[in-house]
Amino acid sequence: MNILYLEHYAGSPEMGMEFRPYYLSREWVKQGHKVTIIAGDYSHLRKKNPSVLNDFASEDIDGIEYVWLRTGEYEGNGVKRALTMERFIRKLYLNAAKIAKKYKPDLVIASSTYPLDTYPAQRIAKLAGAKYIHEVHDMWPATLYEVGGMSRKHPFVVAMQIAEDSAYKHCDKCVSLLPYAEGYMKEHGLAPGKFVNVQNGIVEEEWENAESIPEEHRKFFEEHKDDFIVGYFGGHALSNALDKGLDIAKKMLEEDPGMIFVFVGDGVEKPRLMERAENEGITNAFFLPPVPKLAVPDLLKHFDCSYMTGLTSPLYRFGLCLNKMYDSMMGGIPVVCAFDAPDTIIRQYGCGIQCDPENEKEVTDAIRTIRSMDPSERKAMGEKGREAVMSRFTYSSLAEQFLDSIR
Repeated sequence: MNILYLEHYAGSPEMGMEFRPYYLSREWVKQGHKVTIIAGDYSHLRKKNPSVLNDFASEDIDGIEYVWLRTGEYEGNGVKRALTMERFIRKLYLNAAKIAKKYKPDLVIASSTYPLDTYPAQRIAKLAGAKYIHEVHDMWPATLYEVGGMSRKHPFVVAMQIAEDSAYKHCDKCVSLLPYAEGYMKEHGLAPGKFVNVQNGIVEEEWENAESIPEEHRKFFEEHKDDFIVGYFGGHALSNALDKGLDIAKKMLEEDPGMIFVFVGDGVEKPRLMERAENEGITNAFFLPPVPKLAVPDLLKHFDCSYMTGLTSPLYRFGLCLNKMYDSMMGGIPVVCAFDAPDTIIRQYGCGIQCDPENEKEVTDAIRTIRSMDPSERKAMGEKGREAVMSRFTYSSLAEQFLDSIR
């Protein structure tokens, strides 16, 4: 089968995020399918962007053909970023016949970080006689008005809403990363039976060939090997709500001197959080630099439980699909999942405790509960998560789920 994957921000392990198109495509290539990814030449998510002189320049990355469109650089979420979206969509749409003829897709996937890509995807699929799959990462335009504060009548929001409705109406299947989005999608035109939930997951080889954590981290954990470590890894932005973690650390300081909170990562809020911890004497809170992606498995070996939290958001009603959730589960440690969301796989598989992020007592009690367990009980709880990931959330399994849903 020829698979055409349209994803403006698609990356690779060398370039950086986002990884999902690469991981799924690599599995499909292993299965004997031909996969072409068309992406923009610039993404704020990547650590390294390709150098592209002409549109439709291509390269082979692990058997996947990457085709690049020149879209231009941008910073932030302003007009320049919107213009790069317009360039990507326009170039795809105007070249739809050329793309359909050259790549002869049997399957066209619009991997939609924003829904405007539905228009060229629909056109290419029609010209090629292919199935059209609309893949949803983020709930645009709901993100714009529910979180970003934009008016529903803003022309940009209106354009996104029209595109989203068109995608749901015309796709053959809608593959959603978010498990509880079906009701919303049906309200916006998705027919019954077209919703499929295929979440994110882990790559087994990355865990089998994991790197060691940096020396700075190794020394720190050696010094604190007798402490109970509540570990957080990931971004340090306002959306990560790490002040809540500091509040809990401060509360536990006198109650349990053998418990420490370790925040691993980086972000705009990190200097302020570190200053707050110092000013308020939260001496059981420690901040470490981020580790490479391949060192996450080793990092998790040093945590006694993984702490996940975020700001309360109406968008979480559609469910959670955070990479750190699958990593924590694969790490075989209990997870404290403090998110205002419907049942997560943490609760479903019994590999941790899900709690209300706004209820400090509830979160603190969850940490206390895991702390009070016998080590064998904690290991058993964590192992439930690892078993769940290995059975359902490896990318080899997810790639099968994806294609099985459209056969």
